[in-house]
Amino acid sequence: MAQRSRKDLECTPNAQRFQKQFGNELKQRVVESGEPFAIVQADTPHEIFHAMDIPIVTNQWWSAYISAKQLSTRYVKVLDDAGFPKNSCKYCSLGLGCTLDNDPETAPWGGLPTPTVLVARMTCDCIQQVFTLWADALGAPFYPLEAPGWQTKVPNWWEKAPREWEEVYQSDRLDLMVEEMKGLISLLEERTGRRFDEGKLLDLMQRINEQEEILGECAQLALETKPCPVTIVDQMPNTMIPQWHRGSDWAISHVKQFRDELKARVDAGIGACKNEKIRMMWIGAGLWHDSGFYQALEDQFGAVFVWSMYLPFANYAYPRYNLEDPLRALASRICGMNEVLHLPPWMNEWMLHEAKRSGIDAVFMLMPEGARLSQSGSLFTQQAFEAAGIPVLAIPADMVDASSWNRDAMIEKIGTFLSGI
Repeated sequence: MAQRSRKDLECTPNAQRFQKQFGNELKQRVVESGEPFAIVQADTPHEIFHAMDIPIVTNQWWSAYISAKQLSTRYVKVLDDAGFPKNSCKYCSLGLGCTLDNDPETAPWGGLPTPTVLVARMTCDCIQQVFTLWADALGAPFYPLEAPGWQTKVPNWWEKAPREWEEVYQSDRLDLMVEEMKGLISLLEERTGRRFDEGKLLDLMQRINEQEEILGECAQLALETKPCPVTIVDQMPNTMIPQWHRGSDWAISHVKQFRDELKARVDAGIGACKNEKIRMMWIGAGLWHDSGFYQALEDQFGAVFVWSMYLPFANYAYPRYNLEDPLRALASRICGMNEVLHLPPWMNEWMLHEAKRSGIDAVFMLMPEGARLSQSGSLFTQQAFEAAGIPVLAIPADMVDASSWNRDAMIEKIGTFLSGI
């Protein structure tokens, strides 16, 4: 069994308790009370649903939840037995496996009921297949959002995205996303009887800006301080749990607590590792089935995982100013969210910038076999790091499927790698 991770901040278990309570309330609203709800990908306009008070189950969150319940192996077998490819993306398809298993006694919440709609952006080939099959199995409509390619390239997108988003994300792409979001709003209004209020969206967007600015302060404290005050074990939940609830009173209050605790540790010179020697970067989604792995190298090597994408991404990709048209500003937030994390030139140039900012000595890159989007720009990014003199080690593992994970063997492999630095 994986060793439990160490939490250095008081706000970390607070966030986890809140999310557990939220999960219970969501189950009550969706499963027990029969409220309308949607199943959505992480890179879809959650803000529309929040503004309309329509609960959402995020596919990636649901997969991580399944993994935490030690059910990923069961649902992978369901998909295998159904004839799906062995290298299918587990992050996106575990929910489908749970639905196809159709065993209320085993499934979390007894399984998901029929949603109002399923929504996903077409960021890779598997998404349309998974969501079409899932929608058919649930008896619900699937509303796809296009992900057209960019004709212009803005390598330093992270500097321009909050204010110059029209230039960064291209007007024609924004036109398309706005029209698709209007269609989604019409579908939700028709099927739920709830009305969309642009004023509520504007207020939410402004509050999200406040939240992400505070997370920007947190990133500066966590990533630019030596010794690193907290590892990514604390960074990820204190960033991503508020992101699932972005713009809410709780989310803003929580990131303030996160910032204040970080500042107190920085002012006191407290480091996450007593003998920090090597600062490490983790590229890819979290290893949700074994977060304790991230702290396993500290005592032996003085090696600290300082950086993962979740915290620094917050203040670069989420804030939107110039909110005269909040729906269009929201379109700019959504229409490139996955691409800048996974495709060159956006991925490699931003991550190299972040490595230099954070004083990174070694990079570890998650390479899940079936998650093609998570691999798309990885080799280009590896080349960029190695050209800059920063060594990279690929980690062949899956973020939610633990069946092929061997922590001891991986630590031994990484130890050999670090010994050469």
